[in-house]
Amino acid sequence: MTVHFLPVRRPPAAGARRLLSRDEFCRRSGVHPELLRRFVALGLVQAVREPGGELWFPLGQLADVARIERLRRGLGLNYAAIGLVCELLDRIQELERQLRERSS
Repeated sequence: MTVHFLPVRRPPAAGARRLLSRDEFCRRSGVHPELLRRFVALGLVQAVREPGGELWFPLGQLADVARIERLRRGLGLNYAAIGLVCELLDRIQELERQLRERSS
């Protein structure tokens, strides 16, 4: 299997948002570092790269990893399908938000 790495963004200015190191992110999320690397490669998790090449993860990505793992365990989906499901769920949430704004 060939894994293509997606480009990652540069880290934001210091103090702009809380970033976790790969090890800290793995500890908090309970995923193995290799699985986290796979999530980044598949575009399921966003990461930023510091000039030294180390990946850092926004604190908010912990919720995304939890959602990915729930979909994997609960529905037995592969990770490619999970990406599609997450995109659709995010789109539904955005449409519902727009609908609520129009109703107000």
